[in-house]
Amino acid sequence: MTTWFQAVAELRATRRAGVLVTVAGVRGHAPREAGAKMVVAAADTWGSIGGGPLEERAVRRARELLADPAVAPESFTASLSDRAPSEHGVQCCGGEVTVLLEPLPVVPSVAVFGLGHVGLEIARILARHDLDLHLVDSRADQLAPDRLAPLADAVAAVHTHHMPVLPELALAGLPPGTRVLVLTHDHAEDLAIIDAALRTDHLGSIGLIGSSAKWARFRVQLAAAGLPDDVVDRVETPIGLPGVTASKDPAAIAVSVAAALLTAAQPTSGTSGPAHLAERL
Repeated sequence: MTTWFQAVAELRATRRAGVLVTVAGVRGHAPREAGAKMVVAAADTWGSIGGGPLEERAVRRARELLADPAVAPESFTASLSDRAPSEHGVQCCGGEVTVLLEPLPVVPSVAVFGLGHVGLEIARILARHDLDLHLVDSRADQLAPDRLAPLADAVAAVHTHHMPVLPELALAGLPPGTRVLVLTHDHAEDLAIIDAALRTDHLGSIGLIGSSAKWARFRVQLAAAGLPDDVVDRVETPIGLPGVTASKDPAAIAVSVAAALLTAAQPTSGTSGPAHLAERL
């Protein structure tokens, strides 16, 4: 039998939203003690807070919360008395139960292509946040364990992808709605990843580091490859918060880029997708 904490882990791994339902308080007699939990998803439930009308009410409300990406935790109190009928029937244990509902959002997913000085600094900042962090590089030494040691205590779920040939192939395996940052050591590699990302329909926003001259050349090449202007316009460059810093120091650039990304990539309780994620980095 799947426990509630296993269910939470499964929802995160499969990028599904859910609601954690907890019996927060009990007065008198009730089907379950304070602390009992269950997890509710759109089509599944795990665990129980006692069954009957109380649980039916909790499941119904949890699924209403799943439909609203901006919800916050909430609670309700139910009287388990035959004098307090509900639409789900009567539950006459005689007590009173307070139920807490906590949305479990789909965490943001970010992919950093290029773990050079700037990419590593961005990864160090993002690793301190609750998200799925994908690090992609064509050079094995950039992903070596000793180099990534600063990420050892990461809050994020860190995934490394060494792609010595065609790193753009990593795009297909990224979770839906993943925000992509492109800052490799090679302009040709950058262009190939940008081109492939624009042709991959399940991704979120796409950001490219570099000068205006670099982007002007890229636009010409992307247009020559058959990509229309409105598709190319999805790429945001330069990346970062305007005016945060004019420094070229990798750590300073990383602060600006990570701040912009984290501002836009707030968790939602619905499945993330391009329509919600392509607004800005």
